[in-house]
Amino acid sequence: MTIDNRMADGEIIGILGGMGPAATADFYAKLVAATPGTGDQDHLRTVIWSDPTIPDRTEALLGGGPDPTPWLLHGGRVLREAGATVIAIPCNTAHAFVPRIAGHVGLPIVHMIGETARHLTALRPRIHTVGLLATTGTVRAGLYQERLESVGIRLVLPDAAAQDAEVMAAIHAVKAGTRDDTATALLARAAHRLTEQGAQAVIAGCTEIPLGLPADAVAVPLVDPALVLARALVRRARPAGTAERDDGGAMYRTQYVT
Repeated sequence: MTIDNRMADGEIIGILGGMGPAATADFYAKLVAATPGTGDQDHLRTVIWSDPTIPDRTEALLGGGPDPTPWLLHGGRVLREAGATVIAIPCNTAHAFVPRIAGHVGLPIVHMIGETARHLTALRPRIHTVGLLATTGTVRAGLYQERLESVGIRLVLPDAAAQDAEVMAAIHAVKAGTRDDTATALLARAAHRLTEQGAQAVIAGCTEIPLGLPADAVAVPLVDPALVLARALVRRARPAGTAERDDGGAMYRTQYVT
């Protein structure tokens, strides 16, 4: 087999990242860990565009910051030009802007939140109520509310005080490079309150949260959407997993628009 023929085979994963940089690096590590193989050649070809200059997604959604859509669209086009055949965005809040770019990047975008909702429906015992730890932008945009309601799962959220003083405070700490017991304690406290509201699992709905909240700090399963996304990409990219893939609304099928 020639080099040209080998390069023509299979998907090339495009990671639209930088939101934030540590979360992007963590996502790629999860993608590598989720890929079965015994050597380098078994892994997936990947292009990473990590642009930390993308404006804050929560600030944009709350009306206090610039719209990140042009940056996201540019990043998607950079990935396409670099040879990517599918795009993953390891940022929950950025998914509020995916409908604005999906028809213009010329590549399918695997929808992390849609994949997470489907993952929750497959858990046993069945999940009826789930808690969400996420940015205020993700919460206000209703990204998880809409997806979970469509599959019959009730969502519980932190109250406004806990959202600001615990969840967002911990997210900002992780983004600033602080990963200590304080951030973990804040997130664990918020997660505990969600379990008191009946949550049978908690979604780590910001890609910084798994960096500050270990799974063993939560009394119920901690669902990591970045890991769910990584596994979905592996199923899509590997021929053996093609039959397992069910797009079911979790994939944007797009055409290139000039």
